[in-house]
Amino acid sequence: MQLTFLGTSAGRPTKTRNVTSIAFCLPEPHCGFWLFDTGEGTQHRLLHGGLKLNKLERIFITHLHGDHLYGLPGLLSSRTYFEGAGPLQIFGPAGLKEYLNVIFQHSGVHLGYELEVIEVSAGEVAADDRFVVEAAELDHRLPCFGYRITERPQQGQLNLGRLAELGVRPGPLYGKLKRGESITLEDGRTISSSHVVGPQLPGRIVTILGDTTPCQNAIVLAKDADLLVHEATFAGGMEEKAAAYGHSTIRQAAEIAAEAGVKRLVVTHFSSRFDDEAVAELVKDARTIFPYTDAAFDYAEFQVKRST
Repeated sequence: MQLTFLGTSAGRPTKTRNVTSIAFCLPEPHCGFWLFDTGEGTQHRLLHGGLKLNKLERIFITHLHGDHLYGLPGLLSSRTYFEGAGPLQIFGPAGLKEYLNVIFQHSGVHLGYELEVIEVSAGEVAADDRFVVEAAELDHRLPCFGYRITERPQQGQLNLGRLAELGVRPGPLYGKLKRGESITLEDGRTISSSHVVGPQLPGRIVTILGDTTPCQNAIVLAKDADLLVHEATFAGGMEEKAAAYGHSTIRQAAEIAAEAGVKRLVVTHFSSRFDDEAVAELVKDARTIFPYTDAAFDYAEFQVKRST
């Protein structure tokens, strides 16, 4: 499970940072990915990042400000030309469906795949056999959501050495054991799954917040997360300016991470006033509050490690 940052600038792009988009790359054996926000130019970032639109399964939009949204229509249109592009779900605030309908109507776009747009409210917004996604509203100038992705617990690993000792060859029997079933060998021996499969693996939690001032819902969504993505538009000491624009300082992001008990904080959405050297200084400041803080940059990849 990995996050790849496709854009990390706030408001407008810079020469080194595009506007907001994050790819959530699903764990093996799955080869798909989800997108969180689609600022202008996101499809170009995908091309350079090696992610193909026919592997895109879901898009989550935090809010309808342009630096999080303007890349969506072009991306959806281009996806038609990728062979094997299946159904796609888009989640986001009220108004997203109308926004896309108007653009498609007046630009004559015809998509070659099924598109479902779901306008979200607080609570569970998506679930499948691997993940549950919950949303809650944050504190910004427009309705804005944060998303909490919870991986369901996974079956333990097969003990391949023990299976070899027992004479169980690789094949369908491995799958049965992995699913918790017992098997009977040709010589009549019965092997229980519990004897050759390790303990259940805990699920991982990733929280990706949209633009926000510090608020209780940010803490609720981030509680005990393995990785939290939080905006850091302004430097510490600029709290009044941050509040006026509905944003956070990097120190406030670190305080949220500490209060929520997360394992790792990745900050993004930096004002264009900060170059890479300045961002490095911001991170040093944030680490005095929450030591496990890192700054995202375009094309940065962060692995989400499983708790032990």
